[in-house]
Amino acid sequence: MIKNKASSIFFLLSSLMPISSYAAASLTELAQVPLVLPSINLSHFNHLYTEIQVQQSPLEVKTLGIVHIYSEAPDYRFAIEPAEGYTCVDDVARAMVMLTEYLRLPESDTSSEQHIEQIKKMTEFVLYMQNENGYFNNFIWHDHSINTEYRTTVAEMNWWTFRAIWGLSSALPYLEGNRALVARVNQAINNAVDNIKVDLAPKKEAFNVFEGVLVPNWLPNDYAADQAALAIISLLPLYQANHDEEVLAILHAQARGLMAMQKGDADNYPYGMFLSWKNQWHSWGNNQAYALLLAGQALNKQEYIDSALIEINHFYPHLLSSGFAEGIWIEKVQGEYHQSAKNAFPQIAYGIRPMVYATAKAYEITQDKKYLRLAHKLTGWFFGDNDTKVAMYHPENGRFYDALISVDKVNQNSGAESTIEGLMVLIKNKQLQEK
Repeated sequence: MIKNKASSIFFLLSSLMPISSYAAASLTELAQVPLVLPSINLSHFNHLYTEIQVQQSPLEVKTLGIVHIYSEAPDYRFAIEPAEGYTCVDDVARAMVMLTEYLRLPESDTSSEQHIEQIKKMTEFVLYMQNENGYFNNFIWHDHSINTEYRTTVAEMNWWTFRAIWGLSSALPYLEGNRALVARVNQAINNAVDNIKVDLAPKKEAFNVFEGVLVPNWLPNDYAADQAALAIISLLPLYQANHDEEVLAILHAQARGLMAMQKGDADNYPYGMFLSWKNQWHSWGNNQAYALLLAGQALNKQEYIDSALIEINHFYPHLLSSGFAEGIWIEKVQGEYHQSAKNAFPQIAYGIRPMVYATAKAYEITQDKKYLRLAHKLTGWFFGDNDTKVAMYHPENGRFYDALISVDKVNQNSGAESTIEGLMVLIKNKQLQEK
């Protein structure tokens, strides 16, 4: 049990209501109190980051940047998952995205050279992990051999391939001056996207039913709206760069699929929630609203934006008022949706960050300050505005705790995912302040 409470420097000002008492109808009434942001400390990220030497050919040794997945309390030494490995494309690619966002902040000037070098070295790691089939394996072992067999590392159209494309695309502006590396990155992206054009090509749009809920079956792995959102996020920059019509068709098909996964409306449960998989919503990786906002803005499709705003305006407040959740399952009975199950825990940074990104993007598009206030409210989870009242971020050392396990228990480990996703939230809020 964790007994220490959030220090007063980690908070939303006290006039903001606790999550458990936040009224679903009060989005426009949320107190106009600024978020007090602590400093953004990358020390623990730099602890997780290291460089390794890999013999890529008899005559060539490459230096790769990696991020240790697990860092365990109390001394924050590294650990390894025996079935997977000790570092992965998922975390390295999300670190690349995080650092490129950090470099947009004025305060990054003093460390920009260091972080640009980290981006370059992590780019080399992601390239190293590309399989001959064009997709990416996810994990490596301590001897630097690639784990190609476990289900979370197979080179296929999955989370880590989409995230690899996102990371590589984000890195490109910081690779200027190294034309050979830029060419390799572009080739790697094209090789992966050539496969995606086949595996995610628009097809006849049909539906299946789970617990009475109608679900589209043209998403990645048929029903994975969470992965469809990441596909949109990763493919949009490619389309904007070269206007590939096949990519555009995929973007629109996946956006339609996301909208078909939206259930309820402003007045009816589940209030515009985007399902993540079949008849389930889960907090982790719930990028659906954010992806639709990006696509709507980039492709001039107001209906995508409108759909995303329904979830933000109505489901997010409902989630805050009814108690935060890790997972929600719904069923449809006699024409009405009902909650059939709910997991309140674990709660993690990867569940908060997508909603902060969505609300921040909604503010950018609409300039309506209610979205800014909601972004601040969600960010408060890291500073003790959560079920345990424990601060999940510690600016003195840059650690983000891995999870809330229950109302009185916190996982004090501080691994790559929680660290990077937490930093992405702080950076996004800092960017909002700069605007």
